[in-house]
Amino acid sequence: MDRTGGTGSARHMGRRINPSEGMGTLRLKREVGLISAVSLIAGTMIGSGIFMSPEWVLYHMGSPAGSLIIWAACGLLVMFGALSYAELGTIIKESGGDYIYILRNFGSLPAFLFAYTSIIVVRPASMAGVSLSFAKYAVAPFYQGCSTPEVVVKCTAASCILLLTIINCLNVRLATAIMNIFTAAKLLVLLVIVIGGVVLLINGHTQSFQDAFQNTTTGIGPVGVAFYQGLWSYDGWNNLNFVTEELKKPEVNLPRAMMIAIPLVTCLYLLVNVTMRVLTLSLWPSVALSSFGSANGTFFSGGRVCYIASREGHMPDILSMAHVRCLTPSPALIFTSAMALIMIIPGNFSSIVNFFSFTAWLFYGTTIAGLLYLKIKKPELPRSYKVPIIIPIIVLIASVYLVLAPVIDQPQIEFFYVILFILSGIIVYFPLVHYKRHPQFLQRITLHLQLLLEVAPTAKNTN
Repeated sequence: MDRTGGTGSARHMGRRINPSEGMGTLRLKREVGLISAVSLIAGTMIGSGIFMSPEWVLYHMGSPAGSLIIWAACGLLVMFGALSYAELGTIIKESGGDYIYILRNFGSLPAFLFAYTSIIVVRPASMAGVSLSFAKYAVAPFYQGCSTPEVVVKCTAASCILLLTIINCLNVRLATAIMNIFTAAKLLVLLVIVIGGVVLLINGHTQSFQDAFQNTTTGIGPVGVAFYQGLWSYDGWNNLNFVTEELKKPEVNLPRAMMIAIPLVTCLYLLVNVTMRVLTLSLWPSVALSSFGSANGTFFSGGRVCYIASREGHMPDILSMAHVRCLTPSPALIFTSAMALIMIIPGNFSSIVNFFSFTAWLFYGTTIAGLLYLKIKKPELPRSYKVPIIIPIIVLIASVYLVLAPVIDQPQIEFFYVILFILSGIIVYFPLVHYKRHPQFLQRITLHLQLLLEVAPTAKNTN
Protein backbone atom coordinates (compact mmCIF):
# COMPACT_ATOMS: atom_id res chain seq x y z
CA MET A 1 0.00 0.00 0.00
CA ASP A 2 3.05 2.28 0.09
CA ARG A 3 2.55 3.65 -3.40
CA THR A 4 -1.06 4.60 -2.72
CA GLY A 5 -0.69 6.14 0.68
CA GLY A 6 -3.32 3.67 1.87
CA THR A 7 -1.77 3.24 5.31
CA GLY A 8 -2.30 6.89 6.01
CA SER A 9 -5.81 7.06 4.64
CA ALA A 10 -7.38 6.17 7.99
CA ARG A 11 -6.01 9.40 9.44
CA HIS A 12 -7.95 11.37 6.83
CA MET A 13 -11.34 9.71 7.29
CA GLY A 14 -12.60 12.64 9.32
CA ARG A 15 -12.56 14.93 6.28
CA ARG A 16 -12.77 14.88 2.51
CA ILE A 17 -9.91 12.80 1.04
CA ASN A 18 -7.76 14.93 -1.23
CA PRO A 19 -5.50 12.93 -3.55
CA SER A 20 -3.16 15.87 -3.93
CA GLU A 21 -2.19 15.73 -0.24
CA GLY A 22 0.55 13.15 -0.69
CA MET A 23 -1.95 10.34 -1.22
CA GLY A 24 -2.75 10.56 -4.87
CA THR A 25 -0.04 8.56 -6.65
CA LEU A 26 -2.56 5.88 -7.68
CA ARG A 27 -4.04 6.56 -11.13
CA LEU A 28 -6.13 4.71 -13.67
CA LYS A 29 -3.94 3.76 -16.61
CA ARG A 30 -4.30 5.00 -20.19
CA GLU A 31 -5.06 1.61 -21.76
CA VAL A 32 -7.78 2.51 -24.29
CA GLY A 33 -6.29 2.86 -27.78
CA LEU A 34 -8.00 3.91 -31.01
CA ILE A 35 -9.38 0.44 -31.84
CA SER A 36 -10.75 0.00 -28.33
CA ALA A 37 -12.16 3.55 -28.46
CA VAL A 38 -14.03 2.78 -31.69
CA SER A 39 -15.21 -0.50 -30.16
CA LEU A 40 -16.44 1.28 -27.03
CA ILE A 41 -18.58 3.67 -29.10
CA ALA A 42 -19.79 1.26 -31.78
CA GLY A 43 -20.06 -1.70 -29.42
CA THR A 44 -22.23 0.21 -26.97
CA MET A 45 -24.40 1.73 -29.70
CA ILE A 46 -25.06 -1.59 -31.46
CA GLY A 47 -27.19 -3.28 -28.83
CA SER A 48 -30.69 -4.65 -28.83
CA GLY A 49 -32.13 -1.36 -30.09
CA ILE A 50 -31.46 -1.96 -33.78
CA PHE A 51 -33.46 -5.19 -33.58
CA MET A 52 -36.25 -3.92 -31.29
CA SER A 53 -36.67 -0.20 -32.05
CA PRO A 54 -37.43 -0.38 -35.82
CA GLU A 55 -40.96 -1.70 -35.24
CA TRP A 56 -41.66 1.09 -32.72
CA VAL A 57 -40.24 3.80 -34.99
CA LEU A 58 -42.39 2.42 -37.82
CA TYR A 59 -45.43 2.32 -35.51
CA HIS A 60 -45.08 5.99 -34.55
CA MET A 61 -44.16 7.23 -38.06
CA GLY A 62 -46.73 5.13 -39.93
CA SER A 63 -44.64 4.41 -43.05
CA PRO A 64 -41.35 2.73 -44.05
CA ALA A 65 -39.99 5.88 -45.69
CA GLY A 66 -40.92 8.01 -42.69
CA SER A 67 -39.14 5.63 -40.34
CA LEU A 68 -36.01 5.64 -42.53
CA ILE A 69 -35.97 9.44 -42.39
CA ILE A 70 -36.08 9.24 -38.59
CA TRP A 71 -33.18 6.76 -38.51
CA ALA A 72 -31.09 8.98 -40.80
CA ALA A 73 -31.96 12.10 -38.80
CA CYS A 74 -31.03 10.34 -35.55
CA GLY A 75 -27.65 9.40 -37.03
CA LEU A 76 -27.02 12.97 -38.20
CA LEU A 77 -28.05 14.43 -34.83
CA VAL A 78 -25.81 11.99 -32.97
CA MET A 79 -22.89 12.80 -35.29
CA PHE A 80 -23.35 16.52 -34.64
CA GLY A 81 -23.55 15.82 -30.90
CA ALA A 82 -20.40 13.68 -30.99
CA LEU A 83 -18.43 16.35 -32.86
CA SER A 84 -19.49 18.89 -30.23
CA TYR A 85 -18.49 16.55 -27.40
CA ALA A 86 -15.15 15.92 -29.12
CA GLU A 87 -14.30 19.62 -28.83
CA LEU A 88 -15.39 19.63 -25.18
CA GLY A 89 -13.14 16.64 -24.56
CA THR A 90 -10.10 18.44 -25.98
CA ILE A 91 -10.77 21.52 -23.81
CA ILE A 92 -11.66 19.73 -20.55
CA LYS A 93 -9.35 16.71 -20.54
CA GLU A 94 -10.97 14.94 -17.62
CA SER A 95 -13.11 11.81 -17.47
CA GLY A 96 -16.76 12.11 -16.52
CA GLY A 97 -18.42 13.22 -19.76
CA ASP A 98 -21.50 15.39 -19.25
CA TYR A 99 -20.93 15.54 -15.49
CA ILE A 100 -17.47 17.08 -15.64
CA TYR A 101 -18.46 19.47 -18.48
CA ILE A 102 -21.51 20.72 -16.57
CA LEU A 103 -19.39 21.05 -13.40
CA ARG A 104 -16.68 23.12 -15.09
CA ASN A 105 -19.12 25.34 -17.01
CA PHE A 106 -22.12 25.79 -14.70
CA GLY A 107 -20.93 24.91 -11.22
CA SER A 108 -21.53 22.42 -8.47
CA LEU A 109 -25.33 22.24 -8.12
CA PRO A 110 -26.22 21.54 -11.80
CA ALA A 111 -23.42 18.96 -11.94
CA PHE A 112 -24.68 17.28 -8.79
CA LEU A 113 -28.20 17.10 -10.19
CA PHE A 114 -26.80 15.36 -13.26
CA ALA A 115 -24.73 12.94 -11.16
CA TYR A 116 -27.63 12.30 -8.76
CA THR A 117 -30.01 11.50 -11.62
CA SER A 118 -27.51 9.62 -13.75
CA ILE A 119 -25.94 7.47 -11.04
CA ILE A 120 -29.13 6.57 -9.18
CA VAL A 121 -31.54 6.17 -12.11
CA VAL A 122 -30.48 6.88 -15.70
CA ARG A 123 -27.33 4.77 -16.05
CA PRO A 124 -28.68 1.86 -13.98
CA ALA A 125 -31.94 2.02 -15.98
CA SER A 126 -30.01 1.90 -19.24
CA MET A 127 -27.95 -1.01 -17.93
CA ALA A 128 -31.09 -2.82 -16.77
CA GLY A 129 -32.83 -2.25 -20.11
CA VAL A 130 -29.95 -3.66 -22.14
CA SER A 131 -29.50 -6.60 -19.75
CA LEU A 132 -33.22 -7.43 -19.91
CA SER A 133 -32.99 -7.42 -23.71
CA PHE A 134 -30.02 -9.79 -23.54
CA ALA A 135 -31.84 -12.07 -21.11
CA LYS A 136 -35.06 -12.18 -23.14
CA TYR A 137 -33.30 -13.41 -26.27
CA ALA A 138 -30.68 -15.54 -24.52
CA VAL A 139 -33.31 -17.76 -22.89
CA ALA A 140 -35.80 -17.70 -25.80
CA PRO A 141 -34.45 -20.92 -27.42
CA PHE A 142 -35.26 -22.84 -24.22
CA TYR A 143 -38.92 -21.79 -24.28
CA GLN A 144 -39.88 -22.19 -27.93
CA GLY A 145 -43.63 -22.25 -28.45
CA CYS A 146 -44.44 -20.67 -25.08
CA SER A 147 -43.81 -17.44 -23.21
CA THR A 148 -40.65 -17.15 -21.16
CA PRO A 149 -41.25 -16.88 -17.39
CA GLU A 150 -40.51 -13.37 -16.22
CA VAL A 151 -38.48 -14.60 -13.25
CA VAL A 152 -36.15 -16.50 -15.61
CA VAL A 153 -35.58 -13.39 -17.74
CA LYS A 154 -34.84 -11.21 -14.71
CA CYS A 155 -32.52 -13.78 -13.11
CA THR A 156 -30.60 -14.08 -16.38
CA ALA A 157 -30.36 -10.27 -16.64
CA ALA A 158 -29.05 -10.14 -13.07
CA SER A 159 -26.46 -12.80 -13.91
CA CYS A 160 -25.35 -10.73 -16.90
CA ILE A 161 -24.83 -7.66 -14.70
CA LEU A 162 -22.91 -9.64 -12.07
CA LEU A 163 -20.65 -11.22 -14.70
CA LEU A 164 -19.86 -7.81 -16.21
CA THR A 165 -19.16 -6.43 -12.74
CA ILE A 166 -16.53 -9.12 -12.16
CA ILE A 167 -14.95 -8.58 -15.60
CA ASN A 168 -14.74 -4.80 -15.25
CA CYS A 169 -13.44 -4.95 -11.68
CA LEU A 170 -10.67 -7.39 -12.57
CA ASN A 171 -8.96 -5.64 -15.46
CA VAL A 172 -9.47 -2.76 -17.88
CA ARG A 173 -7.70 -4.66 -20.66
CA LEU A 174 -10.00 -7.65 -20.18
CA ALA A 175 -13.07 -5.41 -20.40
CA THR A 176 -11.79 -3.66 -23.55
CA ALA A 177 -10.79 -6.99 -25.13
CA ILE A 178 -14.35 -8.26 -24.64
CA MET A 179 -15.63 -5.02 -26.19
CA ASN A 180 -13.40 -5.49 -29.23
CA ILE A 181 -14.42 -9.13 -29.73
CA PHE A 182 -18.15 -8.52 -29.36
CA THR A 183 -18.03 -5.42 -31.57
CA ALA A 184 -16.36 -7.38 -34.36
CA ALA A 185 -18.91 -10.18 -33.98
CA LYS A 186 -21.85 -7.75 -34.05
CA LEU A 187 -20.54 -5.99 -37.15
CA LEU A 188 -20.20 -9.37 -38.86
CA VAL A 189 -23.79 -10.33 -37.95
CA LEU A 190 -25.15 -7.02 -39.26
CA LEU A 191 -23.17 -7.37 -42.49
CA VAL A 192 -24.63 -10.85 -43.02
CA ILE A 193 -28.16 -9.45 -42.53
CA VAL A 194 -27.45 -6.56 -44.91
CA ILE A 195 -25.99 -8.80 -47.62
CA GLY A 196 -28.91 -11.23 -47.35
CA GLY A 197 -31.45 -8.40 -47.65
CA VAL A 198 -29.64 -6.77 -50.58
CA VAL A 199 -29.67 -10.08 -52.48
CA LEU A 200 -33.46 -10.35 -52.02
CA LEU A 201 -33.97 -6.73 -53.11
CA ILE A 202 -31.91 -7.31 -56.25
CA ASN A 203 -34.09 -10.35 -56.99
CA GLY A 204 -37.23 -8.20 -56.94
CA HIS A 205 -38.57 -8.51 -53.38
CA THR A 206 -39.60 -4.85 -53.18
CA GLN A 207 -43.27 -5.15 -52.19
CA SER A 208 -42.62 -3.68 -48.74
CA PHE A 209 -41.49 -0.38 -50.28
CA GLN A 210 -44.45 0.29 -52.55
CA ASP A 211 -46.17 3.57 -51.55
CA ALA A 212 -43.41 3.99 -48.98
CA PHE A 213 -44.62 7.41 -47.75
CA GLN A 214 -48.29 6.46 -47.40
CA ASN A 215 -49.75 7.13 -43.89
CA THR A 216 -46.64 9.04 -42.73
CA THR A 217 -47.24 10.79 -39.39
CA THR A 218 -46.40 14.49 -39.12
CA GLY A 219 -47.53 15.28 -35.56
CA ILE A 220 -44.94 16.86 -33.25
CA GLY A 221 -45.55 14.39 -30.42
CA PRO A 222 -45.43 11.11 -32.41
CA VAL A 223 -42.32 12.27 -34.28
CA GLY A 224 -40.66 13.12 -30.94
CA VAL A 225 -41.48 9.67 -29.52
CA ALA A 226 -40.21 8.05 -32.75
CA PHE A 227 -36.96 9.96 -32.24
CA TYR A 228 -36.81 8.61 -28.67
CA GLN A 229 -37.05 5.04 -29.95
CA GLY A 230 -34.49 5.63 -32.71
CA LEU A 231 -32.05 7.47 -30.46
CA TRP A 232 -32.18 4.60 -27.95
CA SER A 233 -30.39 2.52 -30.60
CA TYR A 234 -27.74 5.24 -30.94
CA ASP A 235 -27.18 5.55 -27.20
CA GLY A 236 -23.51 5.28 -26.34
CA TRP A 237 -22.29 7.84 -28.88
CA ASN A 238 -20.74 9.94 -26.09
CA ASN A 239 -19.37 7.09 -23.94
CA LEU A 240 -15.75 7.81 -24.84
CA ASN A 241 -15.96 11.19 -23.09
CA PHE A 242 -16.56 9.38 -19.80
CA VAL A 243 -13.13 7.68 -19.94
CA THR A 244 -10.94 10.50 -21.33
CA GLU A 245 -8.28 9.97 -18.64
CA GLU A 246 -7.96 6.30 -19.71
CA LEU A 247 -7.71 7.11 -23.44
CA LYS A 248 -4.33 7.16 -25.17
CA LYS A 249 -3.68 10.50 -26.93
CA PRO A 250 -7.20 11.83 -26.24
CA GLU A 251 -6.63 15.03 -28.22
CA VAL A 252 -6.26 12.87 -31.36
CA ASN A 253 -8.13 9.65 -30.64
CA LEU A 254 -11.28 11.20 -29.15
CA PRO A 255 -12.50 13.00 -32.30
CA ARG A 256 -10.99 10.35 -34.59
CA ALA A 257 -12.82 7.45 -32.90
CA MET A 258 -16.13 9.32 -33.08
CA MET A 259 -15.67 10.14 -36.76
CA ILE A 260 -15.03 6.45 -37.50
CA ALA A 261 -17.60 4.78 -35.26
CA ILE A 262 -20.74 6.89 -35.66
CA PRO A 263 -20.91 7.11 -39.50
CA LEU A 264 -20.18 3.36 -39.59
CA VAL A 265 -23.04 2.58 -37.21
CA THR A 266 -25.42 5.00 -38.96
CA CYS A 267 -24.83 3.42 -42.37
CA LEU A 268 -25.30 -0.06 -40.93
CA TYR A 269 -28.53 0.97 -39.19
CA LEU A 270 -30.01 2.37 -42.40
CA LEU A 271 -29.05 -0.72 -44.37
CA VAL A 272 -30.41 -3.05 -41.69
CA ASN A 273 -33.71 -1.13 -41.60
CA VAL A 274 -34.05 -1.54 -45.35
CA THR A 275 -33.09 -5.23 -45.47
CA MET A 276 -35.16 -6.27 -42.45
CA ARG A 277 -38.25 -5.18 -44.39
CA VAL A 278 -37.66 -8.03 -46.85
CA LEU A 279 -35.74 -10.52 -44.70
CA THR A 280 -37.42 -12.88 -42.23
CA LEU A 281 -34.96 -14.25 -39.69
CA SER A 282 -34.90 -15.67 -36.20
CA LEU A 283 -32.69 -13.02 -34.65
CA TRP A 284 -32.46 -14.15 -31.03
CA PRO A 285 -28.70 -15.09 -31.14
CA SER A 286 -27.90 -11.75 -32.80
CA VAL A 287 -29.87 -9.73 -30.25
CA ALA A 288 -28.36 -11.63 -27.31
CA LEU A 289 -24.84 -11.13 -28.71
CA SER A 290 -25.39 -7.43 -29.39
CA SER A 291 -27.03 -6.79 -26.04
CA PHE A 292 -24.24 -8.39 -24.01
CA GLY A 293 -21.55 -6.35 -25.79
CA SER A 294 -23.60 -3.18 -25.42
CA ALA A 295 -24.17 -3.88 -21.72
CA ASN A 296 -20.41 -4.21 -21.23
CA GLY A 297 -19.77 -0.80 -22.86
CA THR A 298 -22.58 0.84 -20.89
CA PHE A 299 -21.23 -0.60 -17.65
CA PHE A 300 -17.62 0.36 -18.46
CA SER A 301 -18.48 4.04 -18.96
CA GLY A 302 -21.34 4.25 -16.45
CA GLY A 303 -19.13 3.27 -13.54
CA ARG A 304 -16.81 6.16 -14.39
CA VAL A 305 -19.58 8.73 -13.83
CA CYS A 306 -19.96 7.51 -10.26
CA TYR A 307 -16.18 7.43 -9.78
CA ILE A 308 -15.58 10.98 -11.07
CA ALA A 309 -18.55 12.47 -9.16
CA SER A 310 -17.18 10.99 -5.95
CA ARG A 311 -13.69 12.33 -6.72
CA GLU A 312 -15.23 15.81 -7.01
CA GLY A 313 -16.99 15.47 -3.63
CA HIS A 314 -20.51 14.80 -4.91
CA MET A 315 -20.70 11.16 -3.82
CA PRO A 316 -19.29 9.18 -0.84
CA ASP A 317 -15.48 9.03 -0.73
CA ILE A 318 -15.29 5.26 -1.09
CA LEU A 319 -16.66 5.51 -4.65
CA SER A 320 -13.65 7.59 -5.77
CA MET A 321 -11.14 4.88 -4.91
CA ALA A 322 -9.49 2.25 -7.12
CA HIS A 323 -8.26 -1.26 -6.43
CA VAL A 324 -4.57 -1.13 -5.50
CA ARG A 325 -3.56 -4.00 -7.81
CA CYS A 326 -6.19 -4.15 -10.57
CA LEU A 327 -6.27 -0.32 -10.93
CA THR A 328 -10.01 -0.34 -11.62
CA PRO A 329 -12.64 1.86 -9.90
CA SER A 330 -14.20 -1.23 -8.33
CA PRO A 331 -16.32 0.48 -5.60
CA ALA A 332 -18.03 2.68 -8.22
CA LEU A 333 -18.57 -0.33 -10.49
CA ILE A 334 -20.05 -2.37 -7.63
CA PHE A 335 -22.40 0.49 -6.68
CA THR A 336 -23.53 0.93 -10.31
CA SER A 337 -24.14 -2.82 -10.50
CA ALA A 338 -26.24 -2.76 -7.32
CA MET A 339 -28.43 0.06 -8.65
CA ALA A 340 -28.90 -1.75 -11.97
CA LEU A 341 -29.96 -4.91 -10.15
CA ILE A 342 -32.61 -2.91 -8.30
CA MET A 343 -33.85 -1.48 -11.62
CA ILE A 344 -34.35 -4.97 -13.01
CA ILE A 345 -37.08 -5.79 -10.46
CA PRO A 346 -39.79 -3.49 -11.93
CA GLY A 347 -37.94 -3.14 -15.28
CA ASN A 348 -39.88 -2.74 -18.53
CA PHE A 349 -38.17 -2.04 -21.88
CA SER A 350 -40.63 0.53 -23.26
CA SER A 351 -40.86 2.62 -20.07
CA ILE A 352 -37.08 2.53 -19.63
CA VAL A 353 -36.54 3.85 -23.18
CA ASN A 354 -38.90 6.81 -22.77
CA PHE A 355 -37.60 7.76 -19.32
CA PHE A 356 -33.96 7.44 -20.36
CA SER A 357 -34.37 9.45 -23.59
CA PHE A 358 -36.24 12.35 -21.97
CA THR A 359 -33.71 12.70 -19.15
CA ALA A 360 -30.64 12.11 -21.32
CA TRP A 361 -31.51 14.82 -23.82
CA LEU A 362 -32.33 17.26 -21.05
CA PHE A 363 -28.71 16.97 -19.87
CA TYR A 364 -27.25 16.68 -23.38
CA GLY A 365 -28.77 20.08 -24.11
CA THR A 366 -27.25 21.49 -20.92
CA THR A 367 -23.83 20.15 -21.88
CA ILE A 368 -24.04 21.58 -25.40
CA ALA A 369 -25.03 24.95 -23.94
CA GLY A 370 -21.76 24.78 -21.99
CA LEU A 371 -19.80 24.30 -25.22
CA LEU A 372 -21.50 27.34 -26.77
CA TYR A 373 -20.57 29.33 -23.66
CA LEU A 374 -16.91 28.31 -24.03
CA LYS A 375 -16.86 29.11 -27.76
CA ILE A 376 -18.34 32.56 -27.25
CA LYS A 377 -16.86 33.64 -23.91
CA LYS A 378 -13.54 31.76 -23.84
CA PRO A 379 -12.35 31.27 -27.42
CA GLU A 380 -8.72 31.61 -26.24
CA LEU A 381 -8.77 28.24 -24.42
CA PRO A 382 -6.37 25.77 -26.09
CA ARG A 383 -8.07 22.99 -28.05
CA SER A 384 -6.77 20.60 -30.70
CA TYR A 385 -10.13 20.34 -32.45
CA LYS A 386 -12.89 22.86 -33.21
CA VAL A 387 -16.41 22.26 -34.47
CA PRO A 388 -18.28 24.99 -36.43
CA ILE A 389 -20.58 26.83 -34.03
CA ILE A 390 -23.68 26.06 -36.13
CA ILE A 391 -23.38 22.36 -35.23
CA PRO A 392 -23.80 22.71 -31.43
CA ILE A 393 -26.58 25.24 -32.08
CA ILE A 394 -28.45 22.61 -34.13
CA VAL A 395 -27.91 20.01 -31.40
CA LEU A 396 -29.17 22.42 -28.72
CA ILE A 397 -32.34 23.17 -30.73
CA ALA A 398 -32.91 19.44 -31.27
CA SER A 399 -32.42 18.79 -27.54
CA VAL A 400 -35.04 21.39 -26.62
CA TYR A 401 -37.43 19.84 -29.16
CA LEU A 402 -36.88 16.28 -27.87
CA VAL A 403 -37.50 17.39 -24.28
CA LEU A 404 -40.56 19.57 -24.92
CA ALA A 405 -42.36 18.02 -27.90
CA PRO A 406 -43.71 14.85 -26.26
CA VAL A 407 -44.61 16.76 -23.08
CA ILE A 408 -46.56 19.45 -24.95
CA ASP A 409 -48.26 17.15 -27.45
CA GLN A 410 -49.15 14.29 -25.08
CA PRO A 411 -48.62 15.31 -21.45
CA GLN A 412 -48.02 12.30 -19.19
CA ILE A 413 -47.65 12.18 -15.43
CA GLU A 414 -44.39 10.22 -15.84
CA PHE A 415 -42.61 13.30 -17.24
CA PHE A 416 -43.67 15.26 -14.16
CA TYR A 417 -42.24 12.53 -11.94
CA VAL A 418 -38.94 12.72 -13.82
CA ILE A 419 -38.64 16.49 -13.26
CA LEU A 420 -39.68 16.06 -9.64
CA PHE A 421 -36.98 13.44 -9.07
CA ILE A 422 -34.29 15.63 -10.63
CA LEU A 423 -35.31 18.60 -8.46
CA SER A 424 -35.37 16.39 -5.35
CA GLY A 425 -31.59 16.33 -5.69
CA ILE A 426 -31.56 19.92 -4.38
CA ILE A 427 -32.82 18.63 -1.02
CA VAL A 428 -29.90 16.18 -0.91
CA TYR A 429 -27.30 18.63 -2.23
CA PHE A 430 -27.38 21.39 0.39
CA PRO A 431 -26.99 19.38 3.62
CA LEU A 432 -24.67 16.66 2.28
CA VAL A 433 -22.57 18.46 -0.36
CA HIS A 434 -22.78 22.22 0.17
CA TYR A 435 -22.72 22.19 4.00
CA LYS A 436 -20.93 18.80 4.27
CA ARG A 437 -23.16 17.51 7.09
CA HIS A 438 -21.98 13.90 7.10
CA PRO A 439 -22.96 11.42 9.83
CA GLN A 440 -19.90 10.32 11.81
CA PHE A 441 -20.58 6.62 11.32
CA LEU A 442 -20.01 7.01 7.55
CA GLN A 443 -16.32 7.67 8.23
CA ARG A 444 -15.94 4.32 9.97
CA ILE A 445 -17.88 2.56 7.21
CA THR A 446 -15.60 4.13 4.59
CA LEU A 447 -12.51 2.90 6.41
CA HIS A 448 -13.82 -0.66 6.75
CA LEU A 449 -14.93 -0.77 3.11
CA GLN A 450 -11.55 0.55 2.00
CA LEU A 451 -9.79 -2.29 3.84
CA LEU A 452 -12.31 -4.91 2.70
CA LEU A 453 -12.20 -3.94 -0.99
CA GLU A 454 -8.45 -3.17 -0.98
CA VAL A 455 -8.92 0.25 -2.54
CA ALA A 456 -7.16 3.60 -2.15
CA PRO A 457 -7.68 7.23 -3.21
CA THR A 458 -6.65 8.21 -6.73
CA ALA A 459 -5.37 11.27 -8.56
CA LYS A 460 -6.42 12.70 -11.90
CA ASN A 461 -4.67 11.46 -15.02
CA THR A 462 -4.89 14.49 -17.30
CA ASN A 463 -1.28 14.68 -18.49
